[in-house]
Amino acid sequence: MQFHHHGYVSTDPRVQPPAGAGIDRPDELPDEVDVLIVGTGPAGMITAAQLAQFPTVVTRIVERRRGRLAIGQADGIQARSVETFQAFGFAERIIAEAYQITEMAFWKPDPNDPSKIVRAARTKDDPTGISEFPHLLVNQARVLDYFAEVMANAPTRMRPDYGLEFRDLEIVDGDYPVTVTLVHTAGERAGQSRTVRARYVVGADGAHSRVRDAIGCIPRGDKAFHAWGVMDALAVTDFPDIRTKCAIQSGSGGSILHIPREGGYLFRMYVDLGEVAEDDNGKVRDTGIEAIIEQANEILHPYTLDVRNVAWHSVYEVGHRVTDRFDDVPVEAAGSRTPRVFIAGDACHTHSAKAGQGMNVSMQDGFNLGWKLGHVLAGRSPESLLATYSAERQVIAQHLIDFDKEWSSMMAKRPEEFDSPSDLEDFYVKTAEFPAGFMTRYQPSMIIGAPTQQSLASGFPIGKRFKSAPVVRVADANPVHLGHHHRADGRWRIYAFAADPTAIGADVAVLDRWAEWLGTSPESPLVAYTPKDDDVDSVFDVKVIYRQGHTGVDLATVPTTFLPTVGPFRLVDYEKVYATDPLIDIFAERGIDRRGAVVVVRPDQYVAAVLPLTATAELAEFFDKILLSPHTAELAKDKA
Repeated sequence: MQFHHHGYVSTDPRVQPPAGAGIDRPDELPDEVDVLIVGTGPAGMITAAQLAQFPTVVTRIVERRRGRLAIGQADGIQARSVETFQAFGFAERIIAEAYQITEMAFWKPDPNDPSKIVRAARTKDDPTGISEFPHLLVNQARVLDYFAEVMANAPTRMRPDYGLEFRDLEIVDGDYPVTVTLVHTAGERAGQSRTVRARYVVGADGAHSRVRDAIGCIPRGDKAFHAWGVMDALAVTDFPDIRTKCAIQSGSGGSILHIPREGGYLFRMYVDLGEVAEDDNGKVRDTGIEAIIEQANEILHPYTLDVRNVAWHSVYEVGHRVTDRFDDVPVEAAGSRTPRVFIAGDACHTHSAKAGQGMNVSMQDGFNLGWKLGHVLAGRSPESLLATYSAERQVIAQHLIDFDKEWSSMMAKRPEEFDSPSDLEDFYVKTAEFPAGFMTRYQPSMIIGAPTQQSLASGFPIGKRFKSAPVVRVADANPVHLGHHHRADGRWRIYAFAADPTAIGADVAVLDRWAEWLGTSPESPLVAYTPKDDDVDSVFDVKVIYRQGHTGVDLATVPTTFLPTVGPFRLVDYEKVYATDPLIDIFAERGIDRRGAVVVVRPDQYVAAVLPLTATAELAEFFDKILLSPHTAELAKDKA
């Protein structure tokens, strides 16, 4: 965390000074906003938290409830989500209060007495070490609290507007083309309607999204006609793995997915309630908590579960649906205009809860969309950038549905239906990278370059998230994770990996020439797209990583491009220069070519391009498609 560069700070440095829309922010929802977000679930809150970092963008988020969510349906936090929390500044705190999953136990019928269950296997949760961050379990409500804190501490001082329900919208011409009708759900004005005009609207209002209906999006998919009861409970039991994540299959055919929760006592159980008749018409959802507990005890035999308190419970039927598009532009009109209304999270994709994907994928929807809206509204990028949201996220949603269909069907199988006794745990280990959130790979587009130079940095696959690795900060010799400094501040990252000076024929001066071009050439994106009155790193965060140890790097000889001056006192930022960690060589770990490489990373942490240090024209061309010059940006902003 960096602060004091605008003067001494004696209070909490996470609270940024108010700026732009955060100065004199009105308590009452204004009649006109840049972005109106509907719904304070994970997708809505992360979108709001990202937009809160853009001071000039007026964003409001409305929620029909009267206040914060007290208990949430979701609880699984995959490692990719924890990486994202790091970008928003609260990973360490949420890790401290959450339950960490380190292994999973698989229970099956006892071969000698199928009426009883026995532990058949244990598997590590992350056998390949895919992330330095853990797999967590914590109440969704706490995740939303942290995002609310980020919003409140941001320059725009954003906070939710509770007690307002979305009813309808209309898209017309004008500066604020989306007219939204809302209804007060609480207080003296309960039942009264009002309208808000917005440049853009984000529908993050759940599986029964009215925003989705208003723009004519259609969920496509099917229902599996299989019901599960879920409960968050406190209980006394002789089941030995009550504090371990478990997949339990009983001889009776019923199954349980058991998930310990934060705090050391609470747990969640997804209890198999069996097949549902096609003409059930939702009656299974009336199943009471007593029946769920009774079924859980039957599956757990010979162990017993004495439930003392139930914090929350529900019954749901597995359904797998993906919406035909994620914005208001009809498929047949794609390319003819840019979108004005977007949907995210459960409004786009619904599936079972047993793979722990709902909240995680929803947050990545919002992270993807938030910076793009911020760029367009701040005048940094053309409106065409917004079309990439639906194009990128719809594919990911379909992959999620395909995975969840297979996992949920396996969880519902009877033990004798498997080809091998170890099929379930084998599938869990084999597919670990997908539920952890690391299989997402965006295809080439205006913001994802072609992989023609991928061999220069094979460990940073273009289109996948930037996988961090340890380095040493030269100025203070502190070991740090390179990716952990990527904050959700809307900036692009450019990492320059130095050439190997010991390589035969190595061009040791190529890095210096690249840095000189980046810092001074009119064609450089750093020069072309940084507003003249802003800090030089306001749009791009440029870092260098040297191959030698930190004692072999002389800061006095480092190009000034990597030592920018910032703030009103023009202080030098020393946190851009890194060296190789003596224990883990990032160049070897990430397959960096001995000639060096440039790795460009999007604001949402996905690798956008890999280029040689000599490819200055290609770097300039890449950003020419994405960013607007400050002068053009001002004109575009005036028109927006």
